[in-house]
This record gives sequence, structure tokens and C-alpha cells, in this order.
Amino acid sequence: MATGTPATKLLKSAGIKFKEHEYSHDPNSTSFGLEAAEKLGVDPNRVFKTLVANVDENFAVAIVPVNQQVSLKSLSRSLGAKRASMADPTQAARLTGYVVGGISPLGQKRLLTTVIDESAKQFETILVSGGRRGFDIELSPTDLADLLSAIFAEIAT
Repeated sequence: MATGTPATKLLKSAGIKFKEHEYSHDPNSTSFGLEAAEKLGVDPNRVFKTLVANVDENFAVAIVPVNQQVSLKSLSRSLGAKRASMADPTQAARLTGYVVGGISPLGQKRLLTTVIDESAKQFETILVSGGRRGFDIELSPTDLADLLSAIFAEIAT
């Protein structure tokens, strides 16, 4: 197992129950989340991707199902902001400390305001990136929200 990422270290130190899921990442894949769902044999609605956005003058994390997109309008509205746009991938990697395609919402360089799509609450567990390509973490969406001080909102389309 791929132990020792900042994400797993954070979960272990917080005493949060989670499962590690490794799979063989195809370097030619460009849809990292859908690849994870397919290779792990998990419903894509339960596998969530982590996106970094510019929200007004700050940055925020949006966590949405891999088979959907983030609604930037809904994201900004959920945070009481005027506008949101996707962060540049290089900037997202620098802010989080993770490589694009392996950005975990957990164990980032600094805690960013986080919004999880409301649909996560319908599942007992969801999967998010574990901090590198080919590695996902399964945990309760409420544990994820509690650990990140995140809010739930309808942000996926």
C-alpha cells in the first residue's frame, strides 16, 4: 500500500477511518478521476475529484464527482463570492503541494476553503485522491467535511 502521503498522514493523525485503493495509472490517461473509477470498479458518482478555483481574491477547493463538472457560478454563490474561475494547473499544484491528477483535498500545504458537492452525502463512503496518481482514499464524506471544515453545497453540473 502507498502509505505516507500527506493525506494518509493527516487521516492517521486525526484518527479517521479510511481505506487505501491503489491502481495502475496509465500515463496516457487525461481523465484521472474517470480512470480511477474504472480501474477500481467503483460507481463514478462515488469517486470525487479535487479542483482548485480562484474565488474573488482567494482560492478554494471544489470536490465534485469525476463524471461531472464544477459549476463556478454555484461555487461562488455557495461561498458568498461574486465570481469564480479555475486556477491555473501550475498554481493549483504549487498551492496544494500535489501534482495535477493527484491533488488530494487532504494534507495540502495550507487549508483552503473547501466545498463538497451535496451528492456526496448520499453515500456512506466516497473516494478522493490519496495524493498521487494511481492512489485513492475511501472515507466517509462527513469525516472528510469535518476534517477540512468544509461545507456541502450543490456545485456539480
